[in-house]
Amino acid sequence: MKIIDRLLEDKIHISFEVFPPKTDAGYEKVRSATEQIAGLHPSYISVTYGAGGGTSKNTAKIASYIRDELGVESLAHLTCASSTKAEVQTVIENLKALGIENILALRGDIPEGMVFPSEDRYHYAYELVEAIRRSGDFCIGAACYPEGHVENEHKEDDIKFLKQKVDSGVDFLTTQMFFDNDIHYNFLYRIREAGITVPVLPGIMPITSAAQMKRSQELSGTVFPRRFLAMLDRFGDHPKAMEQAGIAYATDQIIDLLANGVKNIHIYSMNKPHIAAKIMENLSEVIQC
Repeated sequence: MKIIDRLLEDKIHISFEVFPPKTDAGYEKVRSATEQIAGLHPSYISVTYGAGGGTSKNTAKIASYIRDELGVESLAHLTCASSTKAEVQTVIENLKALGIENILALRGDIPEGMVFPSEDRYHYAYELVEAIRRSGDFCIGAACYPEGHVENEHKEDDIKFLKQKVDSGVDFLTTQMFFDNDIHYNFLYRIREAGITVPVLPGIMPITSAAQMKRSQELSGTVFPRRFLAMLDRFGDHPKAMEQAGIAYATDQIIDLLANGVKNIHIYSMNKPHIAAKIMENLSEVIQC
C-alpha cells in the first residue's frame, strides 16, 4: 500500500524508524528490535540508508521483511550523495523488484574526503526525486527542516528549494526533529503560504541521553527550548531518570500536536522498542479519540 493513501485518511497515524546494522553480525539484533516495533502496529516503519554501502545493502532487505513477514508497510530510505547515478538506479530497480512501493528520497550526508558535487552523482534531492518518479509508480517521501536546512543561510531560500523538491514529484514530507512545537506550526504556515500542500509529518525524537542530544543538534541544527535544557540539566547524569523524562517530553509534544489537529506523526525510535512501546502506552487513549 502506498503511504500517501494512508496519510490522507481521516484518522491518526503513528510511524517509527529503524536503521540497519553497521555489520552483518548485528543483523539479528536489528531484526528483533524491528519485530518488537512492528508489534506496536504502526502505520508504517521507515528504514534508513547508510552512506558508502555499509548499512545500505540491508535497507531493502529489512524493508521487504517488514512488509512481507511482519505485515507492516515499509518506507525504504534512499540517499544519493555517496552513490553514482548508476548505483542509485540499481537500488531503485532492486526495490521495484522486491515490490517496495514507498521510498524516502534524500541527498544524504557527503562522505568525508569526497569531492562533491561530481558529474556522475545527483547534486540535490530533487534530482533523485525525478529519477525515482521516472523509474516506476512509487510513493515518494522527502525531508524538510522546520528550523531551516543547516546549509541554507536564509529561510526563504530553504522554502524555495523545498517547493522545487515537492514539485518534482514528492507525495509527503517528514520533518527533521524539533523540540518546540511552535516552530513546527510556524513552519507549516510558511510553507502553505508558499503553495506546498502535501502532507507533512512532524518528526519527534525522544532524547534519552546527553550524548543523543549533542548528536541531534549536529544533525538538525535545532535550538533546544529552555524547559528542555532544564530537564537535561536536572536529569542528564541519571540515565534512567533521563530516559523517563525524555519519553515524557516526546509524549507531551505528540499530545500537543494531536490536540492541534495533526494526525500523522513520525517517531525517530532509534531501534529502541521499549521506548517506542512506552510512548504508545502513554498515547493509548489519546489516539483513540
